Amino acid sequence: MARGGKAFKAVAKGVAVVASAAAVIERRRRAAMAADPHEPALPSSVAGHVPVLVDGHVPALVDAAGPVPVPRADPAPAAEVVPPSAAPAPANSPAPVAHAAHAGFGREYHPGRPATPAEAVPWGLRVAAESTWRLLLLGAALYVVFYVVDMLRLVAFSVLASLLITALLEPSVSWLRRRGVPRSLAAGGVFLSGLAGIGLVGWFVVWQVSTNLSDVTTQVKTGVNQMRDWLVTGPLHLTQQQITDFANQITKAITTNTDQLTSASITGAQIAVEVLTALLMTFFTTFFFLYDGAKIWNWALRGLPRHSRFAMAGAGPKAWTTLTAYVRGTVCVAFIDALCIGIGVDLLGVPLALPLAVIIFLGAFVPLVGALITGTVAVLIALVTQGPWTALMVLVVLVAVMQVESHILQPLILGRAVRVHPLGVVLGVAAGGIIGGIGGAVVAVPLIAVTNTVVTHLRRRNEAGQAVFTALEAAREAAERTAGQTAERTADRGAAVHPAAPQGAPATD
Repeated sequence: MARGGKAFKAVAKGVAVVASAAAVIERRRRAAMAADPHEPALPSSVAGHVPVLVDGHVPALVDAAGPVPVPRADPAPAAEVVPPSAAPAPANSPAPVAHAAHAGFGREYHPGRPATPAEAVPWGLRVAAESTWRLLLLGAALYVVFYVVDMLRLVAFSVLASLLITALLEPSVSWLRRRGVPRSLAAGGVFLSGLAGIGLVGWFVVWQVSTNLSDVTTQVKTGVNQMRDWLVTGPLHLTQQQITDFANQITKAITTNTDQLTSASITGAQIAVEVLTALLMTFFTTFFFLYDGAKIWNWALRGLPRHSRFAMAGAGPKAWTTLTAYVRGTVCVAFIDALCIGIGVDLLGVPLALPLAVIIFLGAFVPLVGALITGTVAVLIALVTQGPWTALMVLVVLVAVMQVESHILQPLILGRAVRVHPLGVVLGVAAGGIIGGIGGAVVAVPLIAVTNTVVTHLRRRNEAGQAVFTALEAAREAAERTAGQTAERTADRGAAVHPAAPQGAPATD
């Protein structure tokens, strides 16, 4: 956390320096564009012409009056001719226009030199520079957001998990409300039912593992002995002494790292406390989302700027529809994956088929890769209990189910609702896993789907508004043309009824 704070301070200082430099450059550029200082008079070598700035850039030469002698009563010598600076200019001669100093920094004007230093920079480089410091500011803002989320990760993940659970349970609450059930009773009943379902699933997994633990332990010991024999008699041709030395090294490493293991156990206890806190917070938040979801959304809308409320009021229901469809589709896909893999594992004689199916069901909430990763547990159990051939067959079943999910189930069930490319799903899951671990991998794809829906809605809304504005402008122009044509026809008819007086006739008042 200390390193993160130092890095954040360094990034903030760098962004502040970049922003201040950009602001200074922008102020100087605007001051140079708005400045209109005057330069001193031209040298006598070009006294016959005065350069004039046309449109602020292109110089033109305008003839100017030369030295004008002052008439006198007595003839004066040539040396007494009035200098040009004191000679009055004729009334009809063009006034000399003093051009602006180059770039507002006192530089003399040069025909081949741009008016401002910014104009000497290529346009593409200027666009790239301005885009870069804006991207730096945006990156700093995102870093601050992620830093705050990391500090409040329990709250953030609890709220996100509550949204996912609420999206799964809210259709049931709405169905009960339409049937006349009071809001508190509908929300409480659905919430307790969901909580009971989660508890039953956890109890079932624990019961299955505890029931089959002795048999699995015996099979694991047998599998380990078979693997040891294979290492000795197989193609590796290891000796029994090498295997014993390897086992002794593992035991020595465990005994010498007791302190680290103790600290790891303490860290594990802290993680357990955090997980329990997050679960309680998730349940509490879920109930209030089910009970007062509409009021919470209206309160969030009131916190937005006034001109953004109508846009987000339309984008919110669409985003919620997308999230609901995603959660329900993901549950359906996860159930199919767990059912198919569980049946295959059970037919191959691998123990703990039902608990493995439950683990695969939970892992399938991470699209495309979750079921594959959790399915490796079944492969390992098959390897230590049944041998490499059975493990290979479990792996074949796992890969076949993943192919069916990616090519049939995902496009058919989630394709219309989510509309996220598989590459975006994989990259989102990877980025979410790097940033937030397992929780980040679970919530990455829903966030991408909801963001895609909101952006698409806002873009279409802006396009529709532009189309309406264009239609109104076209209607206004058509009305003006019609009014002009009507006025012209009225004027023509008036001229035909009252012809003009003939030439030479006296004009009457």
